[in-house]
Amino acid sequence: MREKITVLRIALLIVCGLFIGCATAGTPGQWNTDAKAPAPVENQSDLEDAILVASLGPAPTIGKWSVNPAILTASAKPAADDAPAPASDQGNSALAKAAQNPVANMISLPIQNNTSFGIGPNDRTQNVTNIQPVIPFNMGDFNIITRTIVPLIYQPYLDQDCGGDYGLGDINTTAFLSPADAGELTWGIGPILVMPTATKDSLGSKKWSAGLSGLGLWQSGPWVIGVLVNNVWSFAGSSSADDINSMLLQYFVNYNLDDGWYLTSAPIMTANWEADKGGDIWTVPVGGGFGKVLKIGKQPVNAQIQAFYVVNSPTIGPNWQLRLQFQFLFPK
Repeated sequence: MREKITVLRIALLIVCGLFIGCATAGTPGQWNTDAKAPAPVENQSDLEDAILVASLGPAPTIGKWSVNPAILTASAKPAADDAPAPASDQGNSALAKAAQNPVANMISLPIQNNTSFGIGPNDRTQNVTNIQPVIPFNMGDFNIITRTIVPLIYQPYLDQDCGGDYGLGDINTTAFLSPADAGELTWGIGPILVMPTATKDSLGSKKWSAGLSGLGLWQSGPWVIGVLVNNVWSFAGSSSADDINSMLLQYFVNYNLDDGWYLTSAPIMTANWEADKGGDIWTVPVGGGFGKVLKIGKQPVNAQIQAFYVVNSPTIGPNWQLRLQFQFLFPK
């Protein structure tokens, strides 16, 4: 019965995420049906770069990136229904630290909204809402943590000052193998699969891609520090689309405060090894923010905001990135 209730709650939250994606996709002016159709992009590589920029998380930017592991799951033991609740300070702080472990053993549902500013010559704004259900499985001494990322994308027309495409991007899934009982140091490794599910050509790569992802994590006192790296290569799909060979590198540094508050920095650096120009290979944001674990009714939620200045990016941008995330936690 508890599993059925959990599944229903996740389904309801996914529906809520779809509404969030629609609400943040763009302003009414961007959906003006009288706007002229976008002119063809003269340089196809610029359009492909547009699909790659604004990589915010754990997540593919317009389907081409694999995973944003800044916060995947949390692990906590449930208290008996008739047992006294833990003190707010101790309970929230412990859950906040657990939520920062990318390979912890707990069902969760992050809904992450990523906005990138300064895209293209007209300084357009791109928006990506990632719905990311996380489901772990125990296999004796190891856990397999699976996460599927469903991106809802608003991609502005680069050659106009209004209008754009909105829809589903490339869905990707990752499975981490990690020790079930880990100390201060832990690790995870697993495959990534990116599927060409985009509803419009401008929202995806039109390629099947796969690769390998690995991470290392250290926890001590209030600190949770780690790094994740992966690379994906295309192996099938449209022959007219560019090949994919891209890397994601993310470090995450968290310092936990009292009552579930924490400071965090988890920028996502990406490299498009297929880029024509050397300066267009890397997207490097720097910055951070803060978050808090709290309860909405009886539902634990990890809320977070981060802002990043992009010190290096392809010619078309972005200049700034903003990440908002609500992660719904389902302790066992």
